[in-house]
Amino acid sequence: MNLEQEIENIKLRNQKVEADKAWEISWSRKILIAILTYIVILLFFLVAKLPDPFINPLVPTAGFILSTLTVGLIKKLWLKKVYKNKT
Repeated sequence: MNLEQEIENIKLRNQKVEADKAWEISWSRKILIAILTYIVILLFFLVAKLPDPFINPLVPTAGFILSTLTVGLIKKLWLKKVYKNKT
């Protein structure tokens, strides 16, 4: 394989990695997961005939949203304090 082809392959791989990273941190993904979480738990509550099936699934859904908000902050602190010392 020639050098130009290798460079082109690396560029294509980098574009894919950047797109995957953009999806991982996007609000679209977070909202989609929150909606799916709510629906799955709602269905469980309905099938199990548990009380307040439309309200109670909000608790784990809110927990997911809060965790996604704090993980970014914790990651930044970790990168600044811990990872920096390893390089």
